[in-house]
Amino acid sequence: MTMRTRTLGTTGPQVSALGLGCMGMSALYGEADRAESIATLHAALEAGVTLLDTGDFYGMGHNEMLIGEALRAAPAARREQALVSVKFGALRGPDGSWLGYDGRPAAVKNFAAHSLQRLGVDHIDVYRIARLDPDVPIEETVGAIAELVEAGYVRHIGLSEVGADTIRRAAATAPISDLQIEYSLISRGIENEILPTTRELGIGITAYGVLSRGLISGHFTADRQLGAGDFRAMSPRFQGDNLRHNLNLVEALRKIAEQKGVSVAQIAIAWVLSRGEDIVPLVGARRRDRLTEALGALDVTLDSSDLAAIEEAVPPGAAAGDRYPAAQMAHLES
Repeated sequence: MTMRTRTLGTTGPQVSALGLGCMGMSALYGEADRAESIATLHAALEAGVTLLDTGDFYGMGHNEMLIGEALRAAPAARREQALVSVKFGALRGPDGSWLGYDGRPAAVKNFAAHSLQRLGVDHIDVYRIARLDPDVPIEETVGAIAELVEAGYVRHIGLSEVGADTIRRAAATAPISDLQIEYSLISRGIENEILPTTRELGIGITAYGVLSRGLISGHFTADRQLGAGDFRAMSPRFQGDNLRHNLNLVEALRKIAEQKGVSVAQIAIAWVLSRGEDIVPLVGARRRDRLTEALGALDVTLDSSDLAAIEEAVPPGAAAGDRYPAAQMAHLES
């Protein structure tokens, strides 16, 4: 495996071709092993992964503290290469409930102050609101992040899960490095309007959900029991007939993967990598073996016949079910 690099848009930093999404180490996918999570973070840094993605609301701060602990224990050279992307703005209750989003300028700076402390760093590399606050113009939220950039607390401004109009308004306010948004073989909604807009404006894409929360990893089975704290237990794509339909897509993809001598996860990640140099997939590995598998995608080359076969096996719009429950879909512009 040779780690390549990509640049987050025309204004962002150079990062590893794959980033590590750390959410599952703290929340939404059931219990995680703390020691294994830190070992996975260290293994990622050792392999040349530079982009670590988190949110201040993942485990109500737990994820940021976990990353901070891992960075402090990492060799100095690996620690210095790490670039941390933080999402903010999601409001949580003590019981873990979701209470909305806050993009007011004062709140932006307050969230940043807490993130800097939990991470144990003097700056955040990429900072972005997790979802648009419907009560606050994006210009105000981005303007506040721009002030943090000017003060040295943030290096680059990102966006998350917003539509083309919001992207344009944000970019007219301050330089935007990238848009973080779900993109995978079964989540291709950005291709019609959002991706052309980011490319026109020179904004990169950090793609999360490249394995659709494990659904198209090749490891998920129809009889798997999910705990009450697992997001997938209420995700439409993991329910009943939807799940059976979606796993049939995975089996079609498995045939292509087997012909190439790679895993289903590797071919799914390689497909996202093939979509353009301006796209950096985030892999949600929380164990070292899953990380190793994901990194293997960097050595997978998809030629035109491979891509055609993948398109036939999993055509756009083939997935059954929305990517979030209805209440959360309401907060998405895409």
